[in-house]
Amino acid sequence: MIRELEIAKKDLQRKGFLDLPVDSRLDLFDEIERLKKEKNAIVLAHYYQEPDIQDVADYIGDSLGLSQQAAKTDADIIVFAGVHFMAETAKILSPQKKVLLPDLKAGCSLADSAPPELFRKFKEKHPDHLVISYINCSAGIKALSDIICTSSNAEKILDSLPKDQQIIFAPDRNLGAYLAKKTGRNMLLWNGACMVHEIFSLEKITRLKIRHPKAKVLAHPECEAAVLDIADYIGSTTGILNFSKKDDAREYIVVTETGILHQMQKENPGKTFIPAPPNNACACNDCPHMKLNTLEKLYLCMEYETPEITMNEELRIAAKKPIERMLEISAQAGL
Repeated sequence: MIRELEIAKKDLQRKGFLDLPVDSRLDLFDEIERLKKEKNAIVLAHYYQEPDIQDVADYIGDSLGLSQQAAKTDADIIVFAGVHFMAETAKILSPQKKVLLPDLKAGCSLADSAPPELFRKFKEKHPDHLVISYINCSAGIKALSDIICTSSNAEKILDSLPKDQQIIFAPDRNLGAYLAKKTGRNMLLWNGACMVHEIFSLEKITRLKIRHPKAKVLAHPECEAAVLDIADYIGSTTGILNFSKKDDAREYIVVTETGILHQMQKENPGKTFIPAPPNNACACNDCPHMKLNTLEKLYLCMEYETPEITMNEELRIAAKKPIERMLEISAQAGL
């Protein structure tokens, strides 16, 4: 096994994860709980992770909640069941802790749509603009930003700024356009988007709504404007979950990544949740990056404490400032 481990570690950068066999007789839920206690580790999972990972996590949340948990945990090891920028955020906030990601290839199409060098040149052309970046971006983009936001707190962050403040919003053009429409701000938008949220079909959702006339449409603000126009509720992943718990409807069409359905069904056993269809022939409203993480990869990364997220200290310090500003404004707003 020692030789297999050595080979797997050498192949880590190419494959993204420890490619090792896992004994099928192991109860991975029990093993992960054991490793948590032995290593003083905490598992943070995004709502878009597969159900087994959500069920074994210590905390499940959206980007804001996960950032807050990463900032305040007293665990020695943070295991981030999410995508790369989320694990990076945990390392930025907790440099003294070991941060693990089950699969390094778990990236983000939205984060990839904003290369730091191109964005730096864009920013230099607009020196009077304050940069607000959605948390779904790389550490390099965070370091070029003044304030980070999430879909949960973006409106509060905009409200905290003078009305005449010129703003660049990056990287999601759909979230930026939604916020501009809602707040009346004339923001300069970077042209980025999430592959999952852009793929929903307005036509198919409309047909689905005809078949389920009593169903309410719940949508994430990363969706395109035409889809948001027919939504009964628009909000963050946590906002969508909370709305479904408080609302009195019995059916919902959910226009975001399907991972959230697991928690929605657990919290609302008597309600029906219908995933919104994409505009192609496959069921591609799953994030392929989020779903790279598996229970087996989670167990292996905890057992061998790799892949680990590391970061240049100068970059980390620069990226930390706008995140701290976000957390400060969120706390003041009671989020």
